[in-house]
Amino acid sequence: MIIHVAAAVIEDGLGNIFLAKRPDDKHQGGLWEFPGGKVESGESPTTALIRELDEEVGIQVTESHPLIQVPYHYADKSVFLDVFRVTAFTGTAWGKEGQEACWVPVNELDSYSFPAANKPILNAVLLPEKVLITPACESLSECLEGIKVAMGKHDLTWVMLRQKQLSDEDYCHWAVAISADIKAAIKDHVSKSALLTLNCSVELANRLNADGLHLTSARLMSLTCREEFTGRFLGASCHSLEELNQAAALKCDYVTLSPVNATGSHPETPAIGWLETEKLISETALPVLLLGGMHADDLSRAFNIGAHGIAAINAWWT
Repeated sequence: MIIHVAAAVIEDGLGNIFLAKRPDDKHQGGLWEFPGGKVESGESPTTALIRELDEEVGIQVTESHPLIQVPYHYADKSVFLDVFRVTAFTGTAWGKEGQEACWVPVNELDSYSFPAANKPILNAVLLPEKVLITPACESLSECLEGIKVAMGKHDLTWVMLRQKQLSDEDYCHWAVAISADIKAAIKDHVSKSALLTLNCSVELANRLNADGLHLTSARLMSLTCREEFTGRFLGASCHSLEELNQAAALKCDYVTLSPVNATGSHPETPAIGWLETEKLISETALPVLLLGGMHADDLSRAFNIGAHGIAAINAWWT
């Protein structure tokens, strides 16, 4: 039997997330969680969310939208989590049922212990919804300037450095310079942090002590252990259910799924299409970023089919 749960990532608008601690005598007791509870028979996930948050933490939800769906199988039970991002509410959040509860800055969430089923939720909270993939640049200065303009124009905090034409030595030099530059660009934003993801070999990423690494589909299928990468965020390029399953088995933190639309850069590759993309998203517990012919105004459509967000070159590099 699968237990259907509605859970909430409750935001205060100041960069904090509300967490509650599970009672010691319950399943996964003593661990922190995103509040919520069981969806009752005949109840919609949204209705269950509103009811549970009122009962558990004393707030009345006024604005929310789906964040991620997570199927997860423990040794003793299976759960399906319908997770929502709650961005507006009335009332004051507290441990109404006597549970320990607190507001936690987003950048401190990694220091809390969560049930295994909450890991994809944590990643969905920590990862931005838009990622800029850099086009091939002729110089570091061109790349730095393009990133600076794109970040300012499109409110970006996540950059993937993809420069296949560079030697390992030059790639390292560019990565160090770009990492420092994007962190400096948003240092005054209390609720934001910059993330640079490298698109290179595992060995090179580890040498650079990278926070994030994005695997090509070939590297994904040849990797045997998540721990080969020592950084925080491991992502992968996926084009099929087989690759999505491999990413999940390796415990990747997110994936890109492409090409959703036909692209000029890969005209020989047939597009997956939005309907099939939605189906594939429903079959993985990982946050999925859509790639391939994406435009800025595709973001809401991506959310509506369960995607975490979009990844793009041309949509942001303007």
